[in-house]
Formats: sequence, C-alpha cells, structure tokens
Amino acid sequence: MTPTKQTIRTRRDLWLLGALGVVVAVLLAFLVVDRTGTDETAEPVSTPQMGPVGDRSRRIDGDPIAIGAVDAPVVMVAYSDYRCPFCAKFSRDTEPTLVDKYVDEGILRIEWRDLPIFGDQSMAAARAGRAAAAQGKFWEFGTAVYASSPDRGHPDLTPEALRSFAAAAGVPDLDRFDRQAADPSLDQDIYADVLEANTIGVSSTPSFVINGTPILGAQPLGVFEQVIEAAAGTTP
Repeated sequence: MTPTKQTIRTRRDLWLLGALGVVVAVLLAFLVVDRTGTDETAEPVSTPQMGPVGDRSRRIDGDPIAIGAVDAPVVMVAYSDYRCPFCAKFSRDTEPTLVDKYVDEGILRIEWRDLPIFGDQSMAAARAGRAAAAQGKFWEFGTAVYASSPDRGHPDLTPEALRSFAAAAGVPDLDRFDRQAADPSLDQDIYADVLEANTIGVSSTPSFVINGTPILGAQPLGVFEQVIEAAAGTTP
C-alpha cells in the first residue's frame, strides 16, 4: 500500500527527531568536562545493534554503487545529491577516513542512494553516476564531481561538465557514458531510491542511516565514528 502524505510527514518528523537525538547525544559525549578543566571519561553513545529506522541495507554482491564487504557488520546507507554542497563536504572531509578506518577493515559497507532534490541537473547527474557505475567508475566519478564542487551553492552540472568528470574519473568509453547518461531507463532505479527515502521521511541531503540509526547532515567525523563503533559493538 502506498504511504499517504500524512504518513510520510509523520515518519519524516520521527526520523528527524531520532537524527537530532543521536547528534545531540554524541556531541554531549565529546563535551563532558569537569569544573577543574580535567576531561572526564564520557559515557559511550548507546546505539542499538539496529536503530529505529530499521535495516535499510540491500547487501547486493557486486553492487557497483556500494563499497565494502557485503557481509560487513555495519552498513551506512547514504542519501545524496551530486549538486549538494554538504554532500561534497562529506565526500571530501569525512568519507576518505571512514573508508580507511572501517571499510578497508571489513567493518563498514557504504551503500549509495540517489536523492536528486536540486532540479533537473541533479537528476541528470544521478543518471551520469549510474552510467559511470556501468563501467566500474561510480565512486571515482562522485569523487571527481565533489572535488570540484563549491563550498556554497550548487555546481552547474551540464552534460559537458558531467562528461569531463567522467573523463577525470577514468571512465574508459566516454561515448558509451554519454549514451547511458541520457538514457531514461535509468530513472526507474533512481526513483526507487527516492521512494525509499520518502518512505522513511528523508527529504534532505546528505542523510545517513547506519544500522538503522539516522544521522542528518555532514556531521563531524567523530559523530560517524561513535555511531559506527557502537553499531559494530566496538565502543569501549
């Protein structure tokens, strides 16, 4: 049964409340200091093995828009838009550390979800990402796009710009990339991601669900580390 608008709004409100609760709890853990200025041992963030949003992972073996072991104990689902400046900030400042520290160690899997919310160019970029994925260069393409994104505002992702990012990412057949990036048959998978986001009340980017625990926005690295380690059961 298709969720009603009221149901989606209610889920979105609950999701945002949960996300804010997680962020506040983690930030408070970082800021616990006694009156003499000596750091006290902060209580670890208590994150259940599967949080309130539930398991959103797909765990498809060989999925070109996911990185990390298919059986990793923790899965971070990332709802993103290529024209989102905060998605770019996460890609540049936080994601590389998470990959080095958790993905490469078999602890974390990251699964991308398209959530194109900034107009037609966002949708065109989502198709381009899928076209790059078809040639095994999805993550390289995203890195190239985000590396050139402005700190504020939205990049102008014209077809020519998308092709240049594909070239920078090492996509081998650019003519094939152009054809697939213009193929509306890719829209079905993109809309499936959008529907999933809407179903759980996600309406902004970047948004993340880590083993069912929501994180809203490009939060500091420590927030992600705390939630990942709690979900993995490695928090001391």
